[in-house]
Amino acid sequence: MRPTRFASLLLTTFLAAGAVEADEVQVAVAANFTAPIQAIAADFEKDTGHKLVAAYGATGQFYTQIKNGAPFEVFLAADDTTPAKLENEGDTVKGSRFTYAIGTLALWSARDGYVDDQGQVLKNNGFQHLSIANPKAAPYGLAATQVLDKLGLAAEVKGKIVEGQNITQAYQFVSTGNAELGFVALSQVYKDGKLTSGSTWIVPAELHDPIKQDAVILSKGRDNPAAKALMDYLKGPKATAIIQAYGYQR
Repeated sequence: MRPTRFASLLLTTFLAAGAVEADEVQVAVAANFTAPIQAIAADFEKDTGHKLVAAYGATGQFYTQIKNGAPFEVFLAADDTTPAKLENEGDTVKGSRFTYAIGTLALWSARDGYVDDQGQVLKNNGFQHLSIANPKAAPYGLAATQVLDKLGLAAEVKGKIVEGQNITQAYQFVSTGNAELGFVALSQVYKDGKLTSGSTWIVPAELHDPIKQDAVILSKGRDNPAAKALMDYLKGPKATAIIQAYGYQR
């Protein structure tokens, strides 16, 4: 057998073995993290052979689904309290929880120049609709209500609020023109250090509680090597670079 043919046979055998060892991991992903996890998933599959299958939604809704037996193996939440609650209730792998990102809230309009960089547009109150995510299910929605309270505007804008089930829907209300502006995750309108469209006020962190986003392996992922591999990958340099490119802190 010629060396080149032997080398090709070894490579084929190695790849086949890798394919056998590759696993799939079912991940519940907070809606604000949709774009970053899609980018991370491509690299994760290429680098590890494992496949990431994601579902997107509000953190509070995922909690209910997990408690009702949904087949998720990893949970990337938009807060740190929901994964901690699941941990205390015995629904996670102990010791697996960590903060994978710290989110940034932004006030955004699809219109160029509509939102100023100090958020004065809120106080001017010349808009008809303000979009936010459901504060009972989505941590970014809760943060938005905290901002309005801190600025003394909650009562003033109450009748103008359009509420999305999650942060994706809150963003869609603004992007489609159903609301002139809205509170969104910075990651939805920002990439590689630049605003992708419209106009934005990056909300100062002191106006709301920190949006610490925790990841955890759920009980159903206890014996899945891909679940552990994903958690390790999220802590690595490639995932970190992607996360920071979308405006998150680590």
